[in-house]
Amino acid sequence: MDLDTTSVLPHHEKLQKAERLRSGPGWADTGRMFVEEDGTWLHPGKVSDLFGRLVEEAGLPPVRLHDLRHLAAALALVAGIDPKVVSEMLGHIDTAITRDLHRTVLDDIAREAAEAVMKLVPRRRAAYPRPGVMA
Repeated sequence: MDLDTTSVLPHHEKLQKAERLRSGPGWADTGRMFVEEDGTWLHPGKVSDLFGRLVEEAGLPPVRLHDLRHLAAALALVAGIDPKVVSEMLGHIDTAITRDLHRTVLDDIAREAAEAVMKLVPRRRAAYPRPGVMA
């Protein structure tokens, strides 16, 4: 996680300690950071449902919480993060999984790289029209 995100975690821990004290012996100590009010495991489906409601209330186009995982990977790849690091970030066993799932992003990066390199190569205009361009 980035520094801005981790900077709010101590505040969250304080809130969680207060909840733990309020719950007394009824607190389920799961050791997790994000839990129900009594400390029990927070079911992923509940988080996804809440996310869906927040997206709808905000008037955003339909997006699933899982889509943010793909977005994070795509942004990391576009930012030039090594696919091995992105693979580890996603918990993939192999970078091949990451590359296969995000092939279009990698293809876009490769195309942009090729265009950037070609801008450095001096060349004359072609005497013939490019494909798809009417003369």
